Amino acid sequence: MSSSFRRIGLIGKPNHEGANATLLALYQFLQQRQLEVRIEQRVAESLQLDPMLSRDLVELGKDCDLAIVVGGDGNMLGAARIFARFGVPVLGVNRGNLGFLTDLSPENFAEPLTQVLAGNFVTEQRNLLQVEVHRHDTVKSSNTAVNEAVLHADKVAHMIEFEAYINGEFVFSQRSDGLIISTPTGSTAYSLSGGGPILTPELDAMSLVPMFPHTLSSRPLVVSGTSEILLKVSPANDAHLQVSCDSHVILAVMPGDEIRIRKHPKPLTLVHPPGYSYYKVLRSKLGWGSKLY
Repeated sequence: MSSSFRRIGLIGKPNHEGANATLLALYQFLQQRQLEVRIEQRVAESLQLDPMLSRDLVELGKDCDLAIVVGGDGNMLGAARIFARFGVPVLGVNRGNLGFLTDLSPENFAEPLTQVLAGNFVTEQRNLLQVEVHRHDTVKSSNTAVNEAVLHADKVAHMIEFEAYINGEFVFSQRSDGLIISTPTGSTAYSLSGGGPILTPELDAMSLVPMFPHTLSSRPLVVSGTSEILLKVSPANDAHLQVSCDSHVILAVMPGDEIRIRKHPKPLTLVHPPGYSYYKVLRSKLGWGSKLY
């Protein structure tokens, strides 16, 4: 068959019975259509597939023109941070719980995937965050985030002190359990649980959501996606701090450090089957009411 994508990478939860069954079905589906398939290393070992097809995530990013991720949003986030670097579009098959980022059903992927491979699909660009920890004017660590970067203590329910600047201008000082800086993609994740706003994906914006602030006047703030956010951690903090990127990557922060957060220059490209609607996803995942008429 003629396909918009010729070399496809399969990524998923290794040693997960349900995910393995879906990954094997996808592998057979793609091979029957004479497409080149590359498989994430741990998945290939779990399914006992040809080791010649096995690649790590970075190699898949260099080698593939479409990545299919089987799992929940957590699996998508881990893969997305890699594939965004290489400009490889990502398509998700839901084997998790909510699945805001995963479109295809594991039981009924054949028809929509056939449409995608035939060139009938929708693409969407999602902003990522670039996060850096600075200490004495030196970058100590950095990473990217698809959903959010969260400044917090390494202890549960421990108050910290910091100042927030946007584009070099002082905005507020705060005593709280932390701060969530979210992309539109992450606005339906941790930020939403913290009382933050839902940002539709096409917005070039970021939200700042305080975590249990010690003042009733503190409220979520939405800023331009081109903004640079600077968080100055007070030297008076008596706890070790962290910046968590998508709850996957932890960057250590010491009292007196600075955290710089801005939009990553390379967005994530998501591939959706025809008929995709963000508002339909919200209605389904958040249990919003159906139309009255």
